[in-house]
Amino acid sequence: MDFDYARYVTLMNEFSNTCGKIRTFRDPEIKRSIVPLCEFLRIAAFEVTVDSANSSSHKPLMQPFFYYFKGTADRKRALKIDETIYDGSVAHYNILPSFGEPDWSEQELEQIRALEKQVAMHSERGYIMKLAEEKGRIDETLEIYLLPYFFEYIGRVMAEGKLDKYGAVYFNLKRFSLVNEYFSRRVADDIMRSYIRGLERSVKGDKCICRVGGDNFVMLYEKADLDTVVEYLLGKKVKLNGIEVNVSATAGYCTITEDVRKPTDVMDRISETIQMARTVYKKPYAFYDPKMAEQKKRMKEIENIFPEAIKNEEFKVYYQPKVRIEDGKIIGAEALCRWVRNGSIVPPMQFIPVLERSSSICVLDFYMLEHVCCDIRRWLDEGRKVVRVSVNLSRMHLGSEMLLENILGIIDRHGVPHEYLEIELTETSADVDFDELKNIVNGLHESNVSTAVDDFGTGFSSLKLITELPWGVLKIDKSFIPEDSNEHSKREKILRHIITMSNDLGMECIAEGVETLDQARLLHQMECYLAQGFYYAKPMPCEDYEKNLMCE
Repeated sequence: MDFDYARYVTLMNEFSNTCGKIRTFRDPEIKRSIVPLCEFLRIAAFEVTVDSANSSSHKPLMQPFFYYFKGTADRKRALKIDETIYDGSVAHYNILPSFGEPDWSEQELEQIRALEKQVAMHSERGYIMKLAEEKGRIDETLEIYLLPYFFEYIGRVMAEGKLDKYGAVYFNLKRFSLVNEYFSRRVADDIMRSYIRGLERSVKGDKCICRVGGDNFVMLYEKADLDTVVEYLLGKKVKLNGIEVNVSATAGYCTITEDVRKPTDVMDRISETIQMARTVYKKPYAFYDPKMAEQKKRMKEIENIFPEAIKNEEFKVYYQPKVRIEDGKIIGAEALCRWVRNGSIVPPMQFIPVLERSSSICVLDFYMLEHVCCDIRRWLDEGRKVVRVSVNLSRMHLGSEMLLENILGIIDRHGVPHEYLEIELTETSADVDFDELKNIVNGLHESNVSTAVDDFGTGFSSLKLITELPWGVLKIDKSFIPEDSNEHSKREKILRHIITMSNDLGMECIAEGVETLDQARLLHQMECYLAQGFYYAKPMPCEDYEKNLMCE
């Protein structure tokens, strides 16, 4: 039977119009309006559960909430979709067919996924609005308006027919938890208040700044002030009572156009944009582009096919040698992930940021550790030369109480001596709870598993991070390595100081991204004796790496 697309569009439009009025994801109006769509798409049950983030803003839903339930749902054939909510919580959507019904067609599946996206978008918006209303209109700590006023303000400007003169931004203060850690909560609040007031003073035209919650804010400003806002959010020094702190933000901007129909459209666009800046572009800011919808679609496709790709072992371990600069001898290797899909390699930048949006990256990390341990065990059994292999670990793991146990469990299950493994953590791991980071680094150190600070110099460094934890290795980011021997710049001076600090602290020091002989010679002169980069070898499949070791 042909799919009645016209009927589907009519039902979806009716549902969307109804959802535009909701205040909470539990609104009974959603349950009433979704019935015709579920019947049309042969859905027997449409349920959601929410895993709460570590936040006091809401409590986790321990039991599923049913938008629709017919009573004949076949749970074994459920379509499962996860959505990350703005505060880090994860909503798990389960959409179930009826027993005895044929499987959904590809066209039906496409429209069911579109329905889920509609429910998720409106539910989250309603949740945010309700949360803001519950907390009132004024943030007493910072003495600024809260989110409800943002919508009111936009609505007022819209009524005056002036909205196209404005732009909007959603911004998050980078790693502000560290400010709370180093200073008292009261001092941190004073610093945040001073920063926000400085932004208000810098913007000369009409504006409205509101707190969403925590270190998240939204702002409406006149388009003429865009450059001022961008420059300010990139970073400003806050001086307060003898304390000086550089505060910056990750931001998602939107130039408001005539196709904006309601205040929530603005919020939807800037929320989407900051997420793209944070997880995909890995940049301090991004501007809204309608093409983001297509990007999000591709990201969702990756999320959907990831479990299948893991099951089929499409992810392969590539090894990049680490060498001693003096003689080029291989002294270690870094395990890097490559996704081979339908005979082609998917670039890591296309899937790693997507997987980092959820716990999927943790699944991939453990998958990589498993396969590295398998390789090392096989090399040992075959009497091959074995050197220490480093495996990257996402900071997403650091909230898990079982992390150390899981890492050691994988290593020990394969019978691999601990000295052959190294765990790499990026310097940006500093924005997680310091005690959590300390526990995992100490635990690995005590278990004779080496740990490395990866990409040193690119994140929010602190001497506390380096000096108070027993790191074994410091990896210098390639951005600090001069491109030629004639370059005498600030970064060369910083490079020299980093190497000296590493040596003084008794840490192995290795430079990444070495591409020329001149760079290698300069590093050796500075007493950095280990290197990794294309000058020596590109990441290679396991069999090629084994051949390189045999030639040693």
